[in-house]
Amino acid sequence: MRTKVLTDTELVHAYQAGDERAFETLLQRHKRKVWSHVYLMVRDREVTDDLFQEAFIKVVHTLKTGKYNEEGKFLPWVMRIAHNLVIDHFRRNKKMPMLRGTDDHDVFATVAQPGQNAEQRMVNVQIDEDVRKLIDHLPGEQREVVVMRTYLGMSFKEIAEHTGVSINTALGRMRYALINMRKLIKAHDIHLERA
Repeated sequence: MRTKVLTDTELVHAYQAGDERAFETLLQRHKRKVWSHVYLMVRDREVTDDLFQEAFIKVVHTLKTGKYNEEGKFLPWVMRIAHNLVIDHFRRNKKMPMLRGTDDHDVFATVAQPGQNAEQRMVNVQIDEDVRKLIDHLPGEQREVVVMRTYLGMSFKEIAEHTGVSINTALGRMRYALINMRKLIKAHDIHLERA
């Protein structure tokens, strides 16, 4: 007798009806993809494990309280929860992972420069903080692309895959983010010249 493979939606309904094994099936089905998504952004196994666990605790809570309403979109919903937890993690820790050098000129890269005096280092730290504040003022979709590209070093192809949009859309969001940041810099007369 062949066993029917249940859809995510059917498994969600079964779990909400009290079948704990249904959730185990959902977890087994999607854990690798969710864990990899988080790891790609944080590049730290311990932090990834913590955020992965936190994401599924939120998933369980939402399902148990009957607040889940993403019919047929279970995996994208879980990925969005995990992604938001990553962003929250970086905000809480007030530090973004630094992008390693690339051939592209990166206006946000923090470069440790030998021979800097304390004043120069303080100026550069202040500039990094100002840039983070500017990024925080961007609309959510633009902010997400800037963080993924600049601080996480993701390609536009990776950004497109992880956000579920086309590469052109990801590029467009980055372009508008830079335009908006320039407007903010001009409006507030912010100087971002490194010492």
